[in-house]
Amino acid sequence: MSLIKKFATVASGTMMSRIFGFIRETLMAAAVGTGTVADAFNAAFRFPNTFRRLFAEGAFNAAFVPLFARQIEEEGKEGATKFATEVFGVLFSVLLLLTIAMELAMPFLVAAIIAPGFTSDAEKYQATVRLATIMFPYLTCMSLAAMMGGMLNALHRYFAAAIAPVFLNVILIGVLIWAWFSKLDVWHIGLALSWSVMAAGLVQLIIVWGALRRAGMKISLRLPHFTANVRRLLILALPAAITGGITQINLLINTAIASGQAGAVSSLAYADRLYQLPLGVIGIAVGTVLLPELARALRAKKHQDAARLQNQSVKFTLLLTLPAAAAFLVISQPIVQLLFERGQFNAQSTVTVAGILAVYGLGLPAFVLIKAFIPGFFAREDTRTPMIFAAFSVVTNITLALTLFPYLHVIGIAIAEITAGWVNAVLLFATLILRGHWRRGQQLRKSAASFIFSAFVMGLAIWFAKGWLAAQLDPAAPFMVRALALVLLVISAAAVYFSMVFLTGGASLAAIRQNFRRKTKS
Repeated sequence: MSLIKKFATVASGTMMSRIFGFIRETLMAAAVGTGTVADAFNAAFRFPNTFRRLFAEGAFNAAFVPLFARQIEEEGKEGATKFATEVFGVLFSVLLLLTIAMELAMPFLVAAIIAPGFTSDAEKYQATVRLATIMFPYLTCMSLAAMMGGMLNALHRYFAAAIAPVFLNVILIGVLIWAWFSKLDVWHIGLALSWSVMAAGLVQLIIVWGALRRAGMKISLRLPHFTANVRRLLILALPAAITGGITQINLLINTAIASGQAGAVSSLAYADRLYQLPLGVIGIAVGTVLLPELARALRAKKHQDAARLQNQSVKFTLLLTLPAAAAFLVISQPIVQLLFERGQFNAQSTVTVAGILAVYGLGLPAFVLIKAFIPGFFAREDTRTPMIFAAFSVVTNITLALTLFPYLHVIGIAIAEITAGWVNAVLLFATLILRGHWRRGQQLRKSAASFIFSAFVMGLAIWFAKGWLAAQLDPAAPFMVRALALVLLVISAAAVYFSMVFLTGGASLAAIRQNFRRKTKS
């Protein structure tokens, strides 16, 4: 299977999850808006989500996958299964102890870390504690599922792990529809959603567990033993977890800062959901596929193949990310109006969320490029360097967020976040170049220039087109009229962008066909 086809396999599952996520957020916006329960739910849900990224996706996609892949090559599936079972026992024990400790300390954690600004509002504070207590065990389910997903990725079975998150959104959508028919009040909607998050975690764990068994890997629960392989994993995983979860660390910090302004936490969450579509679909696809492929090429000392993989990944990333960034910058308001402005979500909410989304558009390429750069370090079992850069990024984010929030409010937090992202991306890229780990081809430079110019032309085109369609995009127009106008705008923008890409030589049909046909060993 070609590298691009593997990207497409992961991206298709992630795309389904993000589409259902849009539907979920649209229903949530109508049901709870940006009020007390919305702030409480989003703050509470972000806490286990952050730890999930730190303990699972960051650590295991970075440290576990290369070690597990090495076990498969050196000792076969039997040896790899033994290693995975050892890791599973340690991970489960750590997560169990962590969950118990967090549950007992939740009132303190909400007041000191999750949302200190909520302490001035007793109702919001108590709601956040209650919802976070219900949802935190989701961490254990999803961390174990992420480990199993990493095993599937190393076995080149990408789809199950990519499709599993769809079920979180499907279950929450079902609960929101049931709540609407049952005419539940806002508080009971928040409670129902929290219990649904727990149920969704179990469902996702069962899905990847079943896929792993079908792949011939049967792991069992054993008492934790810190073998040499497990100790090696832990040494690599700690910095990798911090690095892989840098976005979530920044989001958690920003949530704590934003909790000082009413509605700011939920506004960030709605904007985050929108920009997570391209970030998730492209970034997760590249990061998931590139790491095992790059690690295998480097172990085989195929440095030319490694360089091709890196260049192809960045080219794919820029091709799809830059037009999305331009669209968010220019038409964020019509997008937010169409998707969210109804029920409890009013016009002022639209202005705030659209402003955040426009700023996020400027940072989107950076966050996706980080996903393409980090495997260049992790595949070489260097998790320390990206951790240092991640720490510098966090310091940048905190400093700017605290400086800008009093003046620009929630927009200042978004500016801090995207600035930190660009700092991280530039440091990673520069280090790869200085160490000789990145061989930039002439074609990549030519393509990058073409993509940037094409995105600029596309942005200008949709700026003028937005004016011509002002009446159709107006909030007073019927929903279907606005939806059709926005779809027309997006399709036209895509046509302009890809036409410019082909005209300026950034891509060619022959090269695309070659990429789809080129095989990678699997």
